[in-house]
Amino acid sequence: MSCEITGAILAGGENTRFPKLKGFIEINGSTIISRNISILREVFGEVMISTNMPESYLHLGETMIGDVIQSRGPMSGIHACLLNAAGDGIFAAACDMPFIKKELVGLIFDEYKKERPVAAIPLWDEKPEPLLGIYRKELVPLFEKAVSGGQTSLTSFLKGIDAYFIPADTLRKKDATGLSFVNINTIEDFKKISA
Repeated sequence: MSCEITGAILAGGENTRFPKLKGFIEINGSTIISRNISILREVFGEVMISTNMPESYLHLGETMIGDVIQSRGPMSGIHACLLNAAGDGIFAAACDMPFIKKELVGLIFDEYKKERPVAAIPLWDEKPEPLLGIYRKELVPLFEKAVSGGQTSLTSFLKGIDAYFIPADTLRKKDATGLSFVNINTIEDFKKISA
């Protein structure tokens, strides 16, 4: 368990394409958010939830962080969590990723510890997976500049920093098919994974 990195569940989305809060979808008898909190707590100890609707998450008993700069999606959530993390940074995980593997989270953390880059981001199918990665506090000024300037794309943000992209071959050691990167955005997505 590590205190240098705080687990951060990003649950601030507007849910425009899904009729309920996606983190509360039940899969195999557990809500996605409860499962992800348990995984991050096992690896990192401290967990926080990034949300602008704290009343919806009070029953979970976790620290809740609201956006400092509003309406920039995950960029705002990561920025706010970095400002409030006790240690060196955060491990960000989206609340709508139902199959995150604890072993993969551990591998990402191990890869990060080798060089301690400003960000350690999985690269799957030649695309970054920025909603399951580590961000250091040194990025706060860059996040502030980007978010204040209206930037909403984490992928674009990552192009402007010295992030370490963890190769898919390394990730496959703990998640052969990339199931950890599956997320639910629509009813159709939910039906596919429920089938």
